[in-house]
Amino acid sequence: MLRLCIVTCVMLLLGAITHTMHAQVVAAVAGTGWEQESPNLGALVGFTRQQSDLRVAIERYEADRAALYRRYDVRYSPVLRDHLRDLYRGWQRQMIDLDFSTLNREGQIDFILLRNRVEFELAMLDEEEQAVDAMAPLVPFADAIRLLQENRRNGERPAPRESAGSLTTLSRQVSALDEALRAGGMNPIAGRVNPVLANRAADWIMSLHGTLTNWHAFASGYDPLFTWWTADPAESALESLSRYARSIRDALGQTPGAEVVVGQPIGEAGLRAHLRHEMIPYSADELILIAEREFAWMEEELRLAAREMGFGDDWRAAQEAVKELAVPPGDKPGVIVDLAQQSERFVSERARITVPPLARRIWRIEMMSPEDQLVNPFFRGGEVLSVSYPTNTMPHEAKRMSMRGNNPHFNRATVHHELIPGHHLQSFMNERFNGHRDLFTTPFWREGWALYWEILLWERGFPRGPEDRIGMLFWRMHRAARIIFSLSFHLERMTPQEAVDFLVDRVGHERANAEAEVRRSFEGNYSPLYQVGYMIGGMQFRALYDELVVSGQMSEQAFHDAVLQGGQMTVSMVRARLSDGIALTALYRAEWRFADELMR
Repeated sequence: MLRLCIVTCVMLLLGAITHTMHAQVVAAVAGTGWEQESPNLGALVGFTRQQSDLRVAIERYEADRAALYRRYDVRYSPVLRDHLRDLYRGWQRQMIDLDFSTLNREGQIDFILLRNRVEFELAMLDEEEQAVDAMAPLVPFADAIRLLQENRRNGERPAPRESAGSLTTLSRQVSALDEALRAGGMNPIAGRVNPVLANRAADWIMSLHGTLTNWHAFASGYDPLFTWWTADPAESALESLSRYARSIRDALGQTPGAEVVVGQPIGEAGLRAHLRHEMIPYSADELILIAEREFAWMEEELRLAAREMGFGDDWRAAQEAVKELAVPPGDKPGVIVDLAQQSERFVSERARITVPPLARRIWRIEMMSPEDQLVNPFFRGGEVLSVSYPTNTMPHEAKRMSMRGNNPHFNRATVHHELIPGHHLQSFMNERFNGHRDLFTTPFWREGWALYWEILLWERGFPRGPEDRIGMLFWRMHRAARIIFSLSFHLERMTPQEAVDFLVDRVGHERANAEAEVRRSFEGNYSPLYQVGYMIGGMQFRALYDELVVSGQMSEQAFHDAVLQGGQMTVSMVRARLSDGIALTALYRAEWRFADELMR
């Protein structure tokens, strides 16, 4: 646990800036007028002149990549993959030819980030191709629909009578597959399909449904003969696609909203590839060990809080008592506003970070729908804080679990995590400084930053009593549990159901919330390391704080502002950006073992 006592840190807030990079960061931050309603234009001009030599190049890369996705809009198109491979390999060749030493340091940072990103993009194309091959027996008609759309995009006019014939053939093929699946005639194929792959195939089919709808709508109503010939065949084909997608979910996959949780492990080799991309020089087993040691520290802190509440060492009983302090549903927005104001005041009094007045003013609250709460049992944040709390249409037990899991003491960490100084302030600054680095987004930076503030505010006394400590520790333990269950699942040591039980038994989750959490982790569009990024990213930032601020190399405010104004990147590259002592080369690989003391 990276929890160095920071009693003396306040004395370091005005620490000398000892090298050129830090001086540039401070010069860029100082005088920008964030404390006023409008920025200092001259200071922003100076900031701009210190930006990356590769900023325009990265914006070009991202624009070209996005243009290909818009032009070749059929999901899993092999034509798109070919064009993307050409794009990525072309950039790789250009980067080899570029003289790295001529770039300024910000440009060198971007060069390394871009090289790492392109390597990862190529690996993900290979991974996608393998997934498409695995789904192909369930979707043998994909190319027929793809070619209709891509030929139209190429300027070919669809022949009315031939189009009607193609649609009729498609409808019959899909209907035959649907009937075979319902009758059990696809058992040899179905036996090789796991539920996640089946759900992914069903999603693909519905995407093809949208593609076919778009293709047909282009000429329907404009071309009289096309309209006359294709109206009924198109309707039949679209109906057969919808019916077949439902059959796959019912027979092989999972209907959205069902209680069963499924997932697809990526294995040890897959985890190594993702860890390499995130510049994390630890194995999955080492990260699990770090999480388990964090878990042990938190359990001891929970016992201390439980004793203060009169529950002895029974922290689970104390946690249950805290859960029962949930407020009535109508009172929830007021609790959020109060906690947000407390967080902002505390940060302004006990920490140093620039918070623009506009950032304080523009955030707002919305209430989350029951459907969204199936996969997001807790708050989502940013400029809009989406609050998970019961609505009138939810079953009684679901209402009760939602309230207990989102009580005010648990919210002690979630509100500042989502708003200021967490995700809202992050997003606000990202939109204004180095936005080209959004290409390099990573949970270790995005979620790690918000988790870092949970660690820092805990150390500085933000919890007011044992109830608050239990609430904040619930979230710290939740983050450690995410590392353990997500990596164990991908290493095929834990099933999704065992992950649910782990959250209920070891962390104290309500079961419905645990199911939603695991469903979100394994069935959503998240990186396999997304859940790891919270605590590990937070620990990286905390270690970097010790390295740069506690050592006196940077003031606390300069450090915090430099992180946010630098834009998104792996935390290892944040360290490289802010540390002149790290020599950068075109082949630089971050090997920062920030938690080695926890491995002993």
